[in-house]
Amino acid sequence: MVQFDYLVFIGRFQPFHHGHEFVVREALNRAKTVIMLIGSANSPRTIKNPFSFDERESMILKAFDNDTGDSERIICMPIDDTLYNDHKWLQNVQQAVSFITQNEPAKIGIIGHTKDDSSYYLSLFPDWGFVELSSFENLSATPLRRAYFLDERLKNGDDWQDKMPAPSVAFLQKFAQTDDFAHLQREYRHVLDCQKAWEPAPYPPVFVTADALVVQAGHVLLIERGGEYGRGLYALAGGFLDKDESLLDCALRELQEETGLIISPNALKASHTFDAPDRSVRGRTVTTVFYFELTGDKLPDVAGGDDASLAFWLPLGELDGRMMFEDHYSVITKMLGL
Repeated sequence: MVQFDYLVFIGRFQPFHHGHEFVVREALNRAKTVIMLIGSANSPRTIKNPFSFDERESMILKAFDNDTGDSERIICMPIDDTLYNDHKWLQNVQQAVSFITQNEPAKIGIIGHTKDDSSYYLSLFPDWGFVELSSFENLSATPLRRAYFLDERLKNGDDWQDKMPAPSVAFLQKFAQTDDFAHLQREYRHVLDCQKAWEPAPYPPVFVTADALVVQAGHVLLIERGGEYGRGLYALAGGFLDKDESLLDCALRELQEETGLIISPNALKASHTFDAPDRSVRGRTVTTVFYFELTGDKLPDVAGGDDASLAFWLPLGELDGRMMFEDHYSVITKMLGL
């Protein structure tokens, strides 16, 4: 029975599996049109977000490309990450739905499964109806990605391929032949090696880092990462706290080591701690970012060093989340009010 004009399904779909497919089929039974809001659309390829918006959209639509015309009732829209600005994320979701509905009177609902604290967003749309579904076989994309990239079976012995629609399997088999896959596979193994090294610790480790956000004349100072983790992505200069230094001293030291730039603490404008539990896939990492604002028309010379293969000044207008390491894009936009 059709209960809604539109049902909204929000997720990252990394990748699109049978659990997602179950929700979409239920939505198609209850609504004239299903709106798929695909998250992390502005992220680079990482082991957490390995597939682009276009690739995920294709997996979804091909799974419903049948004689009944189901795919024609599914509309996919990209949603950007705004990790430290829930109001902006809500605005993005509302604007995407309004764009599709053209603000015409319609009965709109949101559909999903409340699995844990990460599903809190399902209650943030009081004007919409809510369709709560049970979990489909307790499927989660995280173990499926691990099995895929490490060529393993799932913990219960199943094959990851059995948990996905045929179009998803076909895409993943083809993607496994690419350089992008090889890079992500190396990164995945690197992260697991780092985590394994800390297994003997009596408590789960919490890492403390400091980063330097340096701005001058409408430009932000960035590095290009040279290590195995996040190789080629843009990041703020920063690193792990030494046992005998303050957080500010750590940020200034890392800034000098990775860019060659030496600045006075007097240029400090603000600082903020970022502690989202999942901000780094390596493990729980809490960072304090120090915002420095320099004056002058001529940008100081910088050069990559230590863990940075390159240091450079980027115009703020050219910031692109698809090139940024971990949550650094969200950090910059949060602290600069962009």
